Parts: sequence; C-alpha cells; structure tokens
Amino acid sequence: MSSTFINGGCCSVGWTSSSLFDQLGLRSNNGGTQIRVYPKTNFWQKKSIVTTMSSSSSSDPLLVQAAKGEPVTRPPAWMMRQAGRYMAAYRKLAEKYPSFRERSETTDLIVEISLQPWKAFHPDGVIIFSDILTPLPAFGVPFDIEEVKGPVIQSPIISEEGLKMLHPIDLSKLQFVGDSLQILRQEVGEQASVLGFVGAPWTIATYIVEGSTTRTYTTVKRMCHTAPDVLRTLLSHLTRAISQYIIFQVESGAQCIQIFDSWGGQLPPAMWERWSKPYIEEIVGIVRKKCPQTPLVLYINGNGGLLERMKGTGVDVIGLDWTVDMEDGRRRLGSGVGVQGNVDPAYLFSPLPVLSNEIQRVVNCAGNRGHILNLGHGVLVGTPEEAVAHFFDVARSLRYDTLQEDHYQERSKVAA
Repeated sequence: MSSTFINGGCCSVGWTSSSLFDQLGLRSNNGGTQIRVYPKTNFWQKKSIVTTMSSSSSSDPLLVQAAKGEPVTRPPAWMMRQAGRYMAAYRKLAEKYPSFRERSETTDLIVEISLQPWKAFHPDGVIIFSDILTPLPAFGVPFDIEEVKGPVIQSPIISEEGLKMLHPIDLSKLQFVGDSLQILRQEVGEQASVLGFVGAPWTIATYIVEGSTTRTYTTVKRMCHTAPDVLRTLLSHLTRAISQYIIFQVESGAQCIQIFDSWGGQLPPAMWERWSKPYIEEIVGIVRKKCPQTPLVLYINGNGGLLERMKGTGVDVIGLDWTVDMEDGRRRLGSGVGVQGNVDPAYLFSPLPVLSNEIQRVVNCAGNRGHILNLGHGVLVGTPEEAVAHFFDVARSLRYDTLQEDHYQERSKVAA
C-alpha cells in the first residue's frame, strides 16, 4: 500500500456540561446523533480536505475500504472474540450444544453464532465463528478441546518421526467453513464485511509441539536450538497449509483475513524475526498472488516490541493490543500500513461516558485513513452487552468530515 495516512493526533474530551449529550460530545444532525471529535492536527488545507474526503469509488464495504487505505467517512468497527460467552444468546445455545467442536464445525451453528452479534449490534465486520486450530485435522493433526484444559493434542510433534503424520491440507474436510462463509455473505450482503481468520505458523506450532496451551513455551523454544530442522519443517508445512486455507476462505466469501500470531509476542524480537516473520511473509506472498484484492490483518498479543518488524511482513493492517499507545504506534509504523484497535477491553466495564471518551481518543490518535476500530484484545467474559452496543453506536456516530471541516473553520477564524 502506498496511500498516505493523515494523523489527526490525540485529544481528551473534557466534560463540563451537566447535559449527558454535551458530556458525550453529541449533537443533533437531521434527527440523528453524531459524535464530534476535536483533534490536535497539523495545518489542514482546504484542498486536502476535499481530496481526502471525496467519496471512494470502491464498491467494497466500509471495512475493506479502510483496510485498503481508501478514504472513508468514519472508522469501521468490529471486535475480536465478537461472538461468545459474554452474550446471553450464545450461552443459551452452548447449553444445548455443549461441545465447542460441534459448535465450531457445524455449518448451521457456525452461521447462527456468527450472526448473533451482527443481529444485536450491527458491527462493520462479521467474523466467522471458528478456531485457529480448526484446520489441524485436515493436514494430519487430530485434537480435542477439553472444557477446562482447552485444546489437547495427544501426539505432539517434537521429532522427525512425528513429522510423518503430516500431509497436504485436505480442504474437503473443511467444507463447513466454506459453506458458512458463503451463507454469511448472503446474510449480511454489502452491509458489512465478512471476515475469515487463521493462526500464524509459529502460533499453531506452539500448540502442536507443546500438546496444549502453555504459559512458558519451553518445549517449542527449546526446539529452536535442539531440533531446529524439525521445527523449520513443521513451520514450512504449516505455511503451505495456512496459505491454502486462506485462499479457500477468500474463494468461499471472506472479504478480509486476520492472521493471529497470538503467541508471537512470547518470542524475543530477534527470535520472532527468525522463527515467525519469514513464514508470515511467505503466506502474504502466496495469498497476494491468488487474492490480490483481499486485505490481510496481522495481530500479535504483546506486540509492542515488534511493530516495526510486523510492518515488514507486507500485511495491509497491523492490529495493536491495548498496551501500545495508538499515537505512538502510528508514529512507529509510518504511513504505509493501516492499524486496527485498540481500546482496552476493560473499558467495556466502565461507565459509558468513559468508554465514549476512550473511543474518541483512540480514533483521534489513529487519524482519518486506514484505521479499523477494535479492541486491543478479545471481548472479556462478563462484558455487559449494553457496553458492546454502546461501542458500536459511538463508532457509527463518528464522522471524519465533521472533524476536518470544523477544524478548518476554526483555523480560518483565527487567521482572519
């Protein structure tokens, strides 16, 4: 991407009025409500306002346009872990279908769960309900999910002998994913973007090598030094399989793909450069050739020390977790890549005016081009649904043109 981002800077919204609307920064606009954002900006020129905010000729939904760096009227918004246990509708369905594997591998259930937050909150992105480990059996790695322990792989791969169980990915075993994406595209139409996702090779390898969720990653980290050839072979196999899986999702209807290198942040930066980045780069290269118009988002939990390195993978958008200040992240990444995030999920437990203020701060820091509003991590269990609804209400109320026009007019008055 070569588009230029215009960073509006950051500001805090002070609340001095007793009116709730004034406190939230709301104003009436033709019978609706609109959030006004007042950033600290560079010197805006009228020409740049007209050029930047001209309507996009793209027929893509808002989120895809933003991911491509095209001008949009407001930041699109969705949430990681958007469907799940915080929703009463999901908990009710989970009581009837207690197996996570059944819920995430049965087309009707996948579609129903994926659409629960869409029907309730109307986010700009509808992500398929699935798991990063879902494709494992399709290339030779069976697994189970235990209620308390989580994912369990009975035969971890830690030697050359273990590599023999691997085979090329059989996409016919993942048809429930393809069917679900097709149905989701039909259900949401052009009102939202349908999102697919995968795990990055390093993150998937941690499960396959450790055999389950771990806090220390000692086995897989030790393999970097004691069995590097085995680990490289595993990562290369995962790279090929994940690349094909992404292409399969896109051909089935996904309009944007997020790559979760969830445990990449557990590696020292130099180790991530060696054991994760090259494989993500390879995936991006393969997918670009087949699906050049599909934006790719990369998210790493704990990515503060990796931002500049993540940019080198060639993805369109980099997700920031909440420990990275959005303004600092924008400065470090520069203008050639979009950003996603990064409201702390804990803000959804705060009073709604506080949540509004934080959303505005993040949007101001991100600027008016190439930003997808999201949390800095997944929705937490116990999150009030009214807070999730408020998050999306605020997102829909934001307007970049109001932000820029107001600032231009204010500067013109000062100059006069």
